[in-house]
Amino acid sequence: MQKGSGSPPESRCPVTNKSADKIDFKRTLDAYKAQQGRFRMVDVPDMQYLMIDGQGDPNTSPAFTEAIEALYPTAYRLKFASKRDLGRDYVVPPLEGLWWAEDMASFTTARHKARWHWTLMLMVPDWIDQPMVTTAIGQAGAKGRPARIDDVRLRTLSEGRCVQTLHVGSFDDEADVLAELHHQYIPANRLRMAGTHHEIYLSDFRKVAPDRQRTILRQPVTPAAPHDASGR
Repeated sequence: MQKGSGSPPESRCPVTNKSADKIDFKRTLDAYKAQQGRFRMVDVPDMQYLMIDGQGDPNTSPAFTEAIEALYPTAYRLKFASKRDLGRDYVVPPLEGLWWAEDMASFTTARHKARWHWTLMLMVPDWIDQPMVTTAIGQAGAKGRPARIDDVRLRTLSEGRCVQTLHVGSFDDEADVLAELHHQYIPANRLRMAGTHHEIYLSDFRKVAPDRQRTILRQPVTPAAPHDASGR
């Protein structure tokens, strides 16, 4: 596994999935919508996440697997607590990741995965607070304690204006799409990269064949300086 016309900021007020009587943010938030073969500008609202950091090739790094094993038990305990104590049920959103390296060519050309840094994330609704997270972490670590459970943290991510697209296929086939985004679309629209490359894994990579995996690729941007014709 590896391991980014404008829209107005969407409201994060809950929208109920009537058939299941629960909120599915993947369906209701514009930030989780993208089309294959199209780059789209999106204004992403501030969102809070459970996060864990790491470094290295996600295919071989034990820390990567351990991060997933700590995030999901915490996220599900939060979901159950929200339904039980607050009467607000929701679908646990998809796994997400922030990715960076000292040389971003490590993503678009050479693919030096050992040089990658990452933050794995699961979004949680804005009515979830730190005391709830602290309790959920304690519960997740009570039995069969995940190795990285103490590394789970709650943080708000502010991305603002972003460009995103949907990639269908293997993670290793993202390079051409990212190269087009970084070196063509962004400079052609007088923008520059302003934040960390962000991926949203709409498919469960443990169950879906590589050529059918669906991943949103997101890149925060800001207007390029007037004298910077390259957009970088």
